[in-house]
Amino acid sequence: MGTWLSRIILSNRIYWLIFLVITTALMGFLGTRLQLSYQIARVLPLSDSTQLHYEEFKKRFGADGALMVVGFRSSQWFDLPVYQRWYDFSNQVRELDGVKEVLSTARLYTLQRTDSAWAAQAVVPHRPATQAEADSLHKAVMNLPFYEGLLFNSGSKATLMAISLDEKTLNSKQRIGLVETIRKYGAEFAKGTGLEVHYSGLPSIRTEVMKKVSGEMKLFMALAALVTGGMVWLMFRSFRVVWISLTVVLMGVCISVGALAAFGYEITLLTGLLPPLLMVIGVPNCVFLINQYHAELAEHGSKQRALENTIRKIGLSSFLANVTTAIGFGVFYFTNSRLLMEFGVVAALCVLALYVICLLLVPIILSYLPVPTQTDRTVLREGRWSKLLNRIDGWVQHRRPVIYGLVTAITLVSALGLTRIRVEGFVVDDLPQNDPVYTDLRFFEQEFKGALPLEVMIDTRKPNGLFADAGRALYKIRAMERILDDYPEISKPRSIVDAIRFAYQAYRGGDARYYVLPPALELQKLSRETPISTGSPSGSSSLVQSLVDPRKQVTRISYQMADIGSIRLGELLSKLRPRLDSLFTDTDYEVSLTGHSLVFLKSNDYLLGNLYESLLIAIVLIALVGMVLFRSIPIILLSKLPCLIPLLVTAGIMGYVDIAFKPSTILIFSIAFGLASDGTVYFLTSYRRHLGLGKAPKAALSGAIHETGVSLIYTALILAGGFAVFAASGFGGTAALGVLVATTVLMACVTNLVLLPALLLSLKRYRV
Repeated sequence: MGTWLSRIILSNRIYWLIFLVITTALMGFLGTRLQLSYQIARVLPLSDSTQLHYEEFKKRFGADGALMVVGFRSSQWFDLPVYQRWYDFSNQVRELDGVKEVLSTARLYTLQRTDSAWAAQAVVPHRPATQAEADSLHKAVMNLPFYEGLLFNSGSKATLMAISLDEKTLNSKQRIGLVETIRKYGAEFAKGTGLEVHYSGLPSIRTEVMKKVSGEMKLFMALAALVTGGMVWLMFRSFRVVWISLTVVLMGVCISVGALAAFGYEITLLTGLLPPLLMVIGVPNCVFLINQYHAELAEHGSKQRALENTIRKIGLSSFLANVTTAIGFGVFYFTNSRLLMEFGVVAALCVLALYVICLLLVPIILSYLPVPTQTDRTVLREGRWSKLLNRIDGWVQHRRPVIYGLVTAITLVSALGLTRIRVEGFVVDDLPQNDPVYTDLRFFEQEFKGALPLEVMIDTRKPNGLFADAGRALYKIRAMERILDDYPEISKPRSIVDAIRFAYQAYRGGDARYYVLPPALELQKLSRETPISTGSPSGSSSLVQSLVDPRKQVTRISYQMADIGSIRLGELLSKLRPRLDSLFTDTDYEVSLTGHSLVFLKSNDYLLGNLYESLLIAIVLIALVGMVLFRSIPIILLSKLPCLIPLLVTAGIMGYVDIAFKPSTILIFSIAFGLASDGTVYFLTSYRRHLGLGKAPKAALSGAIHETGVSLIYTALILAGGFAVFAASGFGGTAALGVLVATTVLMACVTNLVLLPALLLSLKRYRV
């Protein structure tokens, strides 16, 4: 088959070139349509109960992550110059397309009783012109406890502007321009007042993160090309080898962006890594082909024969190696997580496409180029590595007990480190602590207990159930709010009960003492006159409509909370749920905790569970691939040790240096296992070929070590160097992924060259 394939490729090389150029151009053109993702990536499958509750919540009340907040802290917050600029800033933002509403201490409302209903009345009817007006407004605002903890912190003199964005704008590219305009207005306010302004909320966080993703994708492509190209030059000392390799991987990049666009996918934190990943993964394919080509030339000097033998000898082993890499990515398809499925499917297909490009393009280009000089083609084969390979051969032949002892010790130490790994994720922990997104979020956590949404949805199971039975549901909700007041990580709520308390304060003449939930008789009297029960279309009913469904059966209680991490959030919910169950035990209400914060927690747990599943699937599939070629169960099973031990070492490092399991680092293991298996495939293929020449196992192993050793070392160095560029990422998880995968492939190179041949020699009665 190898001979037939080489003839097909070399006999029709011009047609293959045309095919590759046209395909690359078409996929590159498709790639120009690729867009950034403007929606929160869904990790949980739609069948998950947490995701189902969240989808139901969004269907009833819209997205919970549509609130952007802008704030500052200053004792001058009601000084006329500052307050006037805050007033102007609030109204400028309100006029922007895509903004539904703006609330701030310069733009807020109270309730005014009319003859038939209630109407919303602006507390600040116009821009104040004197300090006396500003002082009067200060007093009026402080007399509205409804806004305490929502818009201002009277103790620290901190205040915020709550900007509600239209959901359509929020999930489109217009969001970036809108958020940048708000930030521009904020910068003008900061410059005019000399105050430090902070920005947060999911719209702001998502916008800044996606801008970083877009910038880093371009940065990593440049760094990956520079590093891998530089390392190839150091290996071959030939610029033509460098440009051949870079041409192959750049075509692969075009295929990847075109594939993303063709599938209708968008650029996320994960898919944004694909182009630079493929640049790193594709170069070793070229190294193995060119290295074998040089070896063939050194043996007999015939270019045509060298090309045919290279395709025949490397084609199958390279295919199997790329299949194992593709499996490492492709197993994410089985997670049922949209985020991981998109990444895994496209990555797996592009790895295989890159193999095809390399197998076609490299021999064709070499066929048109003159034969390299003897000096050029011995750089990689000879020199500094021959002594090392001889030493490795000696260890394998004569010191296997020492090898097994060292491996056992390393395994035990790594296993101890594995037990110390934390499983914890934060919404913004991938960002450095000096990043403005991180520091701004901490400001709102300190002053307002956070900016991340947590929702409670209560279904009374009958129309008008919220106001039936003398308002029983309302008193239950108020009792629930008191329970959540015990948790300092959770903000003041926004609920129908607080709207009623606000209305009752206005009903009793505006005295702040009456910001309470009235007794049952007073509540009944109040409900007959308020838009809560009448469904009046007046402006005052907009708050109620955002909190209660039209049938007055289901309501939401909205909180903001700190980014406390998945461990603390899990502990909090485990204590909170029993208390809520106890509170509502005498009702048939359905009480659901939901919102982005809860979905994030469940996503973390889900991804961890899928780490084990995907890794197990990868091991089984890669073992089956090995069985197709080698047909020896003992050999296949033991050959997984050189791939699994590096993963254990990496996990141990994570435990010792306190790198937590989280969505961005969980990917490491399946990817690294696929890459580590490549070296195993190349070595076993070479070993089998030497056995096929009639050599004894010891001689065959020596031949395989010298034949594949340098290529394995250099491909490991290329992969390690290429992945190491991700350490420059502003996202901690991405940086950790790069460093840890680099560590894994280097360790895998050692185990494939030392442990694997030692195991094969110990099992020499089995043949591959």
